Amino acid sequence: MTHPELIIFDWDGTVMDSATEIVMSMQRAIQDIGLPERDADRMRELIGLGLNDVLARLFPEMEVDRVKALLTAYRRRYTAPGGESRPFAGAEAAIADLHGRGHWLAVATGKSRRGLDRNFRETGLGQYFRFSRCADETTPKPAPDMLEDILLQSATMPDAALMVGDTEYDMRMARDAGVAAVGVACGVHDTDRLMAAGALAVIPDVAALPAWLTARTDNQAMAVGSAPGE
Repeated sequence: MTHPELIIFDWDGTVMDSATEIVMSMQRAIQDIGLPERDADRMRELIGLGLNDVLARLFPEMEVDRVKALLTAYRRRYTAPGGESRPFAGAEAAIADLHGRGHWLAVATGKSRRGLDRNFRETGLGQYFRFSRCADETTPKPAPDMLEDILLQSATMPDAALMVGDTEYDMRMARDAGVAAVGVACGVHDTDRLMAAGALAVIPDVAALPAWLTARTDNQAMAVGSAPGE
């Protein structure tokens, strides 16, 4: 994988600097319906999973009706005006660059379709992504279904694709789909955790991805061009 035809991005924590807003919205939603508080660090490390899975891990003893109430409260909090998250510095320029180079771009996210489409509109980034899959459309991470659906939609072989994400769930999803993965250190899981989950490399952020791909391609070309024994 030196020049991937298809680059698939996680969204929250990878493209969007949204972890703090997600945790705060979840904490306020918990307060809204009078549930026991949960540790912010525990919430943060679950970002990237589907919301139903997050709630099941935070409140395994909760009844279905309380889960539904928390979902409603969270979505109301997270979609309220005035607290919108923003892309990480340099992410938009890097995505535009990769698009201009001819890569097909996609998103595989734990967000709902409604939430991703809203972010696409607010940031203007939707124009760059040809394919996307959300947690409410298939089995969420770390299952490989999102990537497998995108590969099928795009008629792309796994070895011609690259996954970019900030969590071990992204790395495990990619591994199980047979897709190479690169981690970004700007999100919620640290470098050691990303590498242990199967990351090919960990770069600082999405802004560093074009240069990383260029360097990898150049290094591969040099290796191919060198005579045996040199």
